[in-house]
Amino acid sequence: MSKIFKNFEADTGKILNIVINSLYSDREIFLRELLSNASDAIQKRKYLGLTEPALLNPLDDSIILRFDTKKKILEIQDSGIGLNDAELSETLGTLAKSGTASFLDQLEKAKGDKDAASNLIGKFGVGFYSAFMVADSVEVLTRKAGTTDVFLWTSDGQTGYEIAASDENLDTGTLVRLHLKKDAKDYAVADKVKAIIKKYSDHISVGIHIVDKDGQREQVNSAEALWTRSSKDITEAEYKGFYQSQFGAYDDPFITLHNRSEGTLEFTNLLFVPSSAPFDLFDPERKSKLNLYINRVFITNDLDAILPKWLRFVQGVLDTSSLDLNVSRELIQSSPFVSKIKKAITKRVISELKKAMKKDPKAYDAFWEQFGKVLKEGLYEDIENRDKVADITRVFSSTADANITLQGYVDAFAAEQKDIYYLAADSLDQAKQSAHLEGFQARGIDVLLMTDPIDTFWMSQMGKFKEFNFVSIVRDQYDIDGIGSQDAEGENQEKANESEIIAVFKAHLSDLLEDVKASATLRQSPVRLVAGTAGLDFNLERILKAQNPNFEGGKKVLEINLGHELIKNLGSIKDEDIKASLCRVLLEQAKILDGELPTDPQTFSNDIIRLGLASAG
Repeated sequence: MSKIFKNFEADTGKILNIVINSLYSDREIFLRELLSNASDAIQKRKYLGLTEPALLNPLDDSIILRFDTKKKILEIQDSGIGLNDAELSETLGTLAKSGTASFLDQLEKAKGDKDAASNLIGKFGVGFYSAFMVADSVEVLTRKAGTTDVFLWTSDGQTGYEIAASDENLDTGTLVRLHLKKDAKDYAVADKVKAIIKKYSDHISVGIHIVDKDGQREQVNSAEALWTRSSKDITEAEYKGFYQSQFGAYDDPFITLHNRSEGTLEFTNLLFVPSSAPFDLFDPERKSKLNLYINRVFITNDLDAILPKWLRFVQGVLDTSSLDLNVSRELIQSSPFVSKIKKAITKRVISELKKAMKKDPKAYDAFWEQFGKVLKEGLYEDIENRDKVADITRVFSSTADANITLQGYVDAFAAEQKDIYYLAADSLDQAKQSAHLEGFQARGIDVLLMTDPIDTFWMSQMGKFKEFNFVSIVRDQYDIDGIGSQDAEGENQEKANESEIIAVFKAHLSDLLEDVKASATLRQSPVRLVAGTAGLDFNLERILKAQNPNFEGGKKVLEINLGHELIKNLGSIKDEDIKASLCRVLLEQAKILDGELPTDPQTFSNDIIRLGLASAG
């Protein structure tokens, strides 16, 4: 083939520039990335060789590093699967293709914070390009298993890349050649590179060899599968190094689970719960990065049968001797043995999260901020584990003004309370200022403030926590009379004539509402809206409207605070137009406080002007 030159796309070039010049606080990370890629390529060749033996490497697999100190060249060669020309263009020609816009957006937010910015590299899978931090140009020479063609990819990391056929002699695999920058020439020195490998890549299961100037090879990593060792012999730093090198991570693991099961169910798991969410956490195609090994032979990392989808952020290794090495991916997915492993591992993860929550609620809240929305999917989708997930769920208490557990809410019930009251809103600020809370606050009854769109779904789906029903204070029928403080302020104040006031509102708003009633809970606000007989929770209704513009919510019920001065004065107003305007403005005010826009902005504006003029006159 002739040489093909392609320019980087605009966003790709922009990201490359940031990666090269701004992100890494520690440039030596580039070596970890390239060695991890080499190891992955070798494991992929082994896996494909299970069904196509001709692809297997007849010699021992290895990663080899060579140096030319004078020419400032570092070479990293693997015996992996290799690439053809199309794969070179696809793999190395397009950067962060599944999330370029999101990547750039998060980079903008991370400005000035090198650690936060570095963390984005692992999230977006652009680690190969860290090579350009230390190299003026990079060559990738590669030959795909089962073929004889050798291709060369070259780039300066600025304008674009070139792909051409090569006549260089190369065994199956890939050779990455870095032409180092003047200030990075130390990376062509064996002792420095050895130290970096020990620090970041000691646990790569393939031997990493350094070739000296005399052609002598020295293995510099232990090449021992970390999960095969006893957990008591492994340091926290070793676990962290394995997690970061194996999964391209830049955060510290929030939880590390290393267990060995023996007997009927034989497997070893080394799992990591991240502390920082990946960029594609809510991608529908996102799967957990769980590498399946059978007797230490890598099989696949593309399985969705080992962990439930709501634990898709968990990463790690599962190694078992109870599956046939040649078992197909389809059989693995449907294997009853794998189903039992899934149940056992899911139980362990939940148990460890529960321990972490009890040990350090503040640290768990930081974790919950990152992953809470995903864990709540388990409340909605996973009937088998729903109750266990509920135990590790954090909810916001209006009384404590902080996150608590559902059990913590129940334990702090007010006198005679038998239900869990909640308010769903778009934001915490909106919820805290809601008129719906007034009666509960006056009686010392806690209300959970729920601000995630999924909250109304899982609470409706579950119905209850243990024996206690979830009750929406804007939708469900309830009576708080007799609960909490009995001398609630405002309950015994002078009130307007109920029938007269309700008649006024019905006269002007009957076509907009299902009903008008006196409120038993309002204290400071004049009115509030609640769902009608067959109505939905307001937040759920807004979500459905956003998804379907033709969706029409049910009519609502307007509750009136008969003790409010504005309401008490309503009956004495003689001008019917002023009465009508006031009724409409109060209705629109209730809508606005619930996060909705006025039904008719022009009428709303005219009503406010009319009331203002009447007040001035």
